[in-house]
Amino acid sequence: MTTIKDVAREAHVSVAAVSRILNNDQTLSVAEETRKRVWEAAGQLNYKPSRRRTPKNYTAEQKTSYNIGLVLALTQEDEINDPYFLSIRLGVELACEQLSLNIVNVIRIGKSGLIMGLEALDGLIVIGGIDPDSIKKVYYENNNIVFVNHLSHEGSYDVVASDLKKATKNVLNHLFKLNHEEIGYMGGRDNVKSINDGQIIEEPDDMRKVAYEKVMKERGLYNPKNVLIGEWGPGGGYQLMKQAIEKGNLPSAMVVASDPMVIGALRALYEADIKVPEDISIISFDDIEAAAFLNPPLSTVKIHTHEMGKTAAKLLWDRLNGRGVPVQAVLGTELVVRESCQSR
Repeated sequence: MTTIKDVAREAHVSVAAVSRILNNDQTLSVAEETRKRVWEAAGQLNYKPSRRRTPKNYTAEQKTSYNIGLVLALTQEDEINDPYFLSIRLGVELACEQLSLNIVNVIRIGKSGLIMGLEALDGLIVIGGIDPDSIKKVYYENNNIVFVNHLSHEGSYDVVASDLKKATKNVLNHLFKLNHEEIGYMGGRDNVKSINDGQIIEEPDDMRKVAYEKVMKERGLYNPKNVLIGEWGPGGGYQLMKQAIEKGNLPSAMVVASDPMVIGALRALYEADIKVPEDISIISFDDIEAAAFLNPPLSTVKIHTHEMGKTAAKLLWDRLNGRGVPVQAVLGTELVVRESCQSR
């Protein structure tokens, strides 16, 4: 069985340095080349950290605080460009302060090399599309893991998500009441990545796209030409809408999967002198702060991202205090009607 001494010998560093690097000790001042060499040595030798032993007389009630890790699928740049995930993380951090959950390790996948040494953590909160199986390979201590994202096998884990299927149906019903039948959809691609290298493992359809297609097909209104899929964010929205304009025959209404995409889409429509909502109605998801101040003010679905983060922390707290049954918390949404939609 490979030991930490073997890793230290292979990487030509001290045992203490290996221990601190594999435990993601951010206070350790060491060259990036050395850090990389240690991770590579651990991977080559298939090093598995020893399980932490719990004192025999330990009870959950005796512990008043816990050390946890936060695993993020997005880069800092992505978080800045899309406030959705940033708001979730802020909700997590606020609730953790109230519940005495200490976030001692923040991991952005694809940035930290081979992830090891998580056995020192009492639990994890995972935000975004990260494969659960890849997490269990590096964090096998317990089931104290909460995912803030839709999962294809939700029954095995604690999950916090929003009811995007119902929200999409509500959006379409609102447009139907406004006499729209030719309704398009614009969205991005969902990716499920491995925690260690950030490689894409799966590309499931976004829940909003699935619901849109189902409702439109049931009504005999589905037209694949009106489905626009590209990059998330303002740049993606701009490019998709520009392409749709160049092809001609825009639908009378467009459902957009995120508010930041709308910002780019509105720019493309403005450049083509296509007016909202006179020429095309727009309705979106998220209700970011800027949505009410766009021109025109944006009709959108309010997703309670801050509450999603707080709920994730509460579920982890419950897990740490004895709950063993997986819980799936599906939060409701709210349709906020503003001036970007009108009757046809």
